[in-house]
Amino acid sequence: MGQSRDLDAADLSAIIQMALSDHVPFATIELDYGLSEKEVQAIMRRELKPGSYRAWRKRVHDFGTRRAQYK
Repeated sequence: MGQSRDLDAADLSAIIQMALSDHVPFATIELDYGLSEKEVQAIMRRELKPGSYRAWRKRVHDFGTRRAQYK
């Protein structure tokens, strides 16, 4: 997984902000940082509080079921 990549604090912060945004698809994060959706999820799981991570995953899932082109 991408955890072996050296991500500095600024990159990590930017990835988290992009992932939290409802307007940035996972494909954009992959283009910018080379991280797959699973790798972004692992970062989010590691960096967010458990409740925040669950709320984020629920929001991503709920939006994804309503829109064909989401994260």
